[in-house]
Amino acid sequence: MKRPLPTLPSLFSLLAATAFTLAGGLFSLAHAQGETPAAASTGDNAAPVPSLKGKRIGITVAGTDHYWDLKAYQGAVDEVKRLGGTPIALDAGRNDNRQIAQIQTLIAQKPDAIIEQLGTATVLEPWLQKIRQANIPLFTIDTASPSSINDTTSDNFFIGEQLALKLVNDIHGEGNILVFNGFYGVPVCAIRYDQLKAVLKYYPKVHIIQPELRDVIPNTVQSAYAQVSQLLAKYPKGQIAAIWSAWDVPQVGATQAVDAAHRNEIRTYAVDGSPDVVALVKDPKSSAGAVVAQQPALIGKTAVDNVARYLAGDRTLPPYTYVPSILVTKDNAGNVQQTLGQLGSK
Repeated sequence: MKRPLPTLPSLFSLLAATAFTLAGGLFSLAHAQGETPAAASTGDNAAPVPSLKGKRIGITVAGTDHYWDLKAYQGAVDEVKRLGGTPIALDAGRNDNRQIAQIQTLIAQKPDAIIEQLGTATVLEPWLQKIRQANIPLFTIDTASPSSINDTTSDNFFIGEQLALKLVNDIHGEGNILVFNGFYGVPVCAIRYDQLKAVLKYYPKVHIIQPELRDVIPNTVQSAYAQVSQLLAKYPKGQIAAIWSAWDVPQVGATQAVDAAHRNEIRTYAVDGSPDVVALVKDPKSSAGAVVAQQPALIGKTAVDNVARYLAGDRTLPPYTYVPSILVTKDNAGNVQQTLGQLGSK
């Protein structure tokens, strides 16, 4: 089957990929020299970070049951301590009402700044506004909000496009795909999904099977396994080419289901780069085709560094700080494990 000719978006993607390759070169060079990838990619982060001695920093997270969430949360807490500050760290355990209550608690304690990580934007926004109304500087991690002074995140527009282009190229621009779309209310998931749809607009022979799948929390892996297994029974070999998810826990269940059914014509794709998923991509016998790996601990650290700069008087911070990510494939998974410090993974 012939690969489709490059479209205009593909040409733009080529330019973006070239820029990403240059950034990736800096990323690898920095790792080899013992520097942090962020320092190599964002020159402002290479400057000394001011102390947080005597400062109290509130940190509220939607939940820490996922590798990415936990590492970003830990990265923020550890950096506050490293800079001499006191973290007031609260985990909402995937409960919106509990996170709102925790935000109220933080506002009442009047810390020097608050960092909010993830959550449903429409639910959180009124309470993020209240943080600013209380004259408390608000910073976010993976939460795009007009109330936030700075959001530290990955470039999810590029992540979504990059993953979508990898998927359509792997299936040669033709086939049916299953899509998990359970958390569109989370901005980063929405961006990745929208970028998938934007790419597929130019590949008319790729179709999303309806209805889309619903990823859930908790029991994400089990639910994904059950849903995919049911659809594999419904659609015989040759009728499903790939499975996409905005984050990588559903990818685990989907991959297990595909492998158990011996449907080696199907590949799975997702975002985050948890060690178990990178190991699946590395395994030549696994149906995991690719995952875009983020650097959550570095994202959490960078958010705190931005807080420290702001509290020291820096008012030049951009609204977004992007930390580099890496597309992990069968070809580079082993090297990425080393780069990300996941050498303990199989």
